[in-house]
Amino acid sequence: MAETLAKPLPLLTDSVASTMTALEDTQTQVKANMDKTMQTAQEIAAFGQGTLEAFVASGQIWTAGVQDLNQSLVASAQAHITEAVEAVKKFAAAKSVNELLTLQATFARGSLDKAVAEATKLTDASTKLATDVLAPLNARVTLAVDTLGRAV
Repeated sequence: MAETLAKPLPLLTDSVASTMTALEDTQTQVKANMDKTMQTAQEIAAFGQGTLEAFVASGQIWTAGVQDLNQSLVASAQAHITEAVEAVKKFAAAKSVNELLTLQATFARGSLDKAVAEATKLTDASTKLATDVLAPLNARVTLAVDTLGRAV
């Protein structure tokens, strides 16, 4: 009877050992997968934080740019008002209708030239502002595309 019990014992011992090895391997794989999942979650959170920071930076650039544009427009308007007042004084001092018409034509041409120059300046500044505002967001999109490209 001892011989009958002795035969299954090594078999049982081998079976328990292989089960323990399989459980240890599974535990190692589960731990590695959990570590990878945690790392991915941290990367996603960091990416989200970076995206939020990009939106904040864009907002700050927009605010500063709009303030600069407004200051430029106010300065331009003040200069135009000053020039208009000076022109009216010259109009009032005109000695003849011909002199008045010449002064008025000169003022009108100058005003038109300045308006075109100011419009060009405003267009250039607005275009630069739009480019600057979008730069942080474009950088995030590029990073997202690169990151997804590597993941696939």
